[in-house]
Amino acid sequence: MSEPSPLTLHEDSTPAVWELLPAEQQPDWGAHPDLSDILGELRTTPALTTASDVRVLRHQLAEVALGHARLLQTGDCAEDLRECTPEHTAPKAEVLDELADRLTLHTGRPVVRVGRMGGQFAKPRSSPTERHEGQDLPVFRGHLVNAPEPTPDARRHDPHRMLTAYRASARVLHELDLRRTGPLGPWASHEALVMDYESSLVRRDEETGAPYLASTHFPWIGERTRQPGLGHVELLAAMANPVGCKIGPSAAPEDVVRLCEALDPHRLPGRLTLILRMGVRAAETATPAVARAVRRAGHPVIWLSDPLHGNTVRTASGLKTRHLADAICEAATVRRALEDEGLHVGGLHLETAAADITECVGGPVTGEHLVPERYETLCDPRLNPRQARELVDAVFG
Repeated sequence: MSEPSPLTLHEDSTPAVWELLPAEQQPDWGAHPDLSDILGELRTTPALTTASDVRVLRHQLAEVALGHARLLQTGDCAEDLRECTPEHTAPKAEVLDELADRLTLHTGRPVVRVGRMGGQFAKPRSSPTERHEGQDLPVFRGHLVNAPEPTPDARRHDPHRMLTAYRASARVLHELDLRRTGPLGPWASHEALVMDYESSLVRRDEETGAPYLASTHFPWIGERTRQPGLGHVELLAAMANPVGCKIGPSAAPEDVVRLCEALDPHRLPGRLTLILRMGVRAAETATPAVARAVRRAGHPVIWLSDPLHGNTVRTASGLKTRHLADAICEAATVRRALEDEGLHVGGLHLETAAADITECVGGPVTGEHLVPERYETLCDPRLNPRQARELVDAVFG
């Protein structure tokens, strides 16, 4: 774990601008009596990432934006606190490396490796509650907020979990630091969702004075939290990290350009990654207009395809799943659409497990009847390594 930065943004107790703005998808801590002390402790913890590493990653992502490299971002949908050990981190990093090596083989370009790990503990949800055995319960929002077990006590939002998640992130990021032998990674990323947690881990780069998010190397915001002028966008706009944003089929091209202006006002290669999650049915029509508008506005963004999030369906028994064929079709469609606009396809953003799970249909999971055999996700269905290899081969091979 990194040494603590002696300078934080909170030394005079003045709230930062993003702390004063509304933000979607936030926990309800219920006026918990320990919240203030927990946030105070987080503000004085050692940084989980270093400013120098953030600068290295931005340089590498600039190479992707300029067309000299690719980017692969992959890992769990939602991390399990029980799996933040060296024994669990190693196979996840190995799958990331294997897929990146495969992408390099197909494209002839180096691949920057970014894991969805070391902090992917919070999830946006479409509904605040769910029905379980006749009882309405708060929905599971990731281990940083509550627990997955379907009981009222487990689903209560508990701010102490932020400290537990911080310690778990520290263990994972330490292992990634040990595995990093060069500038291509592995680096860490997660969705910067819970503002109390992320804002408490803002630190200053002692060399430049710029604030950066010390909870991860590469934070992103999602389709539900990308509104300019609100908390999440304002937070990432102020950070020196490279940042990402998910873009779905409902995003108007002019709104995406406004978002780029907020997150990438100086039009710096490597600063901003747009992660397209259009869904197989909308990819062909939605992608070109967004790509054309951003290109004309002069933003040198990295374009990633996330071909899983827009393609979630349910099996006959009610389990969420995704079909590998749909994911391959969407990623290939997005690649063609971007290349038709004269743009460099940066790479892929995938939810992939390190184990031979059966959550998605395709490859070795020959039908929906096999999905329940090894269904272990905490939230959304993930590819297994063999399915992920098949997708990389199909799209870039």
